Amino acid sequence: MGLNLKYTNGQTPLNEEEKEGLKIKSITAHEELDEFEQLNIEKAVEWTIHANLKPERILSEKFIKELHKKMYGAVWKWAGKFRIADKNIGVNWMNISVELKNLLDDTKFWIEYNTFAPEEIAIRFKHRIVAIHCFSNGNGRHSRMMADIIMEYIFKKEIFS
Repeated sequence: MGLNLKYTNGQTPLNEEEKEGLKIKSITAHEELDEFEQLNIEKAVEWTIHANLKPERILSEKFIKELHKKMYGAVWKWAGKFRIADKNIGVNWMNISVELKNLLDDTKFWIEYNTFAPEEIAIRFKHRIVAIHCFSNGNGRHSRMMADIIMEYIFKKEIFS
């Protein structure tokens, strides 16, 4: 049968090679995919509660990849790996690491020098990481979780609701 995905406005389509990375071959519809991804995301949220999350760990390429893998690793083989194709949004795929390093360095600067309020730093981070579009899928959900992690574990404040 294969995976039949129907995209809404603003969603980034997966190419055929990325679709081949689906681990659960019984999934054929977008609704089923969303359900399995949500279950995996809930496990990732639970993982963050028990992980030793310090600012220097959070604000690293390694953690960003690790979180994405925790969020989608049970569903996609390519979870936690930067995309290797251009999309309808995001930087050229070959520039992902450089743009992400710039974002991480900027964020560390904003925190160290109190450039913005904590909420603004988390929102600026979220906006820029989703604009970079590091991964083939799940960038919006990943960026929202990163913003919550920044609020909770770096600034010791309530997460966004």
